Amino acid sequence: MKSAVETLNPTRVRLTVEVPFEELKPSLDAAYKKINQQVTVPGFRKGKIPARVIDQRFGRAAVLEEAVNDALPRFYTQAVDENKIDVLGQPDIDGLEGVERIADGGDLKFTAEVDVRPEITLPDFTGIEVEVDAISVSDEDVEETLKQLRDRFASMKTVERAAAAGDVVVVDLEAKVDGEVPEDGTATGVSYEIGSGQLLDGIDEAVTGLEAGGSATFTTELKGGSAEGKDSEVTVTVTTVQEKELPALDDDFAQLASEFDTLEELKDDSRKRLVRMKEFDQATQAQEKVLDKLMELVEMPYPEKLLADEVQTRKHNLEHHQLPQMGIDLDGYLKLQDKTAEEFENELLEQARKGIKTQFVLDAIASKEELAVNQEELTEHLLRRAAGSGMTPDQFAQQVVEGGQVPLLVGEVVRGKALAVVVEAAKVVDTEGNPVDFEDDEDEDEAGETAEAAAATEAPEADADADKGAEA
Repeated sequence: MKSAVETLNPTRVRLTVEVPFEELKPSLDAAYKKINQQVTVPGFRKGKIPARVIDQRFGRAAVLEEAVNDALPRFYTQAVDENKIDVLGQPDIDGLEGVERIADGGDLKFTAEVDVRPEITLPDFTGIEVEVDAISVSDEDVEETLKQLRDRFASMKTVERAAAAGDVVVVDLEAKVDGEVPEDGTATGVSYEIGSGQLLDGIDEAVTGLEAGGSATFTTELKGGSAEGKDSEVTVTVTTVQEKELPALDDDFAQLASEFDTLEELKDDSRKRLVRMKEFDQATQAQEKVLDKLMELVEMPYPEKLLADEVQTRKHNLEHHQLPQMGIDLDGYLKLQDKTAEEFENELLEQARKGIKTQFVLDAIASKEELAVNQEELTEHLLRRAAGSGMTPDQFAQQVVEGGQVPLLVGEVVRGKALAVVVEAAKVVDTEGNPVDFEDDEDEDEAGETAEAAAATEAPEADADADKGAEA
């Protein structure tokens, strides 16, 4: 087999392949054998039909087509390997010449156009500088944490008085749109904490000051149901007013709500937890800002076909998976987002560009640094992804294996490690001018997790396309 490669542009090449008859003959023999097992000819046993009879009864073209279909992927892959091309996606095959001459020992010729990874020039990571929030936990932060904990252990007491902020009211609701009550326009026995903002705009003002049995009407935009997004006249009737009774903040409460014996021990633990949360937030912020800076420093051409496919994949996933779960269509989504169709398309394009660029740049860093993934790292990442999916680790692992997605997980981990390399080399300071690093083990774990999350969420669709290309 002979092959040659022609660069069409920085992200697309054309392969020209010539296969002599001798190398095609095994596929031709396999084609006769396969057809032999599929057809019946009177006077011949199945599987024992001579080649000349198959040609006469079914046509030489059918045999040639079967042989070419069998041989083409193998010779394409061989040409890709010989020319050391890093392909993306599936090729466009054209120019199948000389197929008719195969019967006379002629060569098979074809061309394959395919997207390739662009060459990326990586910047000096030490030149990247970012600023992140300083870690600060105040007494007020600790008190707010304890307040939330007390709320979880609060008891409810029915009271005979007007409802006030912080009370929980049980209400019945009736919504009218254009004077009519929609099929799903009523609800009874709804519990609502005044001031939580978790029901309807305007309800806080409507129920405040009402006693059990009192009603009020207010105008609001419905947030769900068949009339979602429409203005409605809502009548709310309070059936019960309840006030929270918070437990005393003392040693007894510490023993009730935690494993600690004293309130001071609980406060100390709450402060430590807040510090760890802020450290994780700081690490995440550093990852995101360093990644943004890195993308600004890299210029890269985009494979046109891959970019177009990525945009369509994102749009398809939104229209056919995410929006149906929200109970709205694309028009409803655009209305909620206050966007035109053109703005939406441009946003998808920018998201696709960022996703593809992030993946390619981090892959280039991983290759340069010769980063690899061991079994322990892959298992840890799988456990984290399983926790986020709502499945057990065994269920998630089975789904990954059956879906052939192990390379995707490996790619996420490698890109996470690549981003961690960049963050380690970059200069990170907090808003108070203090240098921030992730050298100790715990911070390294946090940095690795946030890096993997960034790599996993930036370009899942592009990731799949790239791995298809790798398989091809």
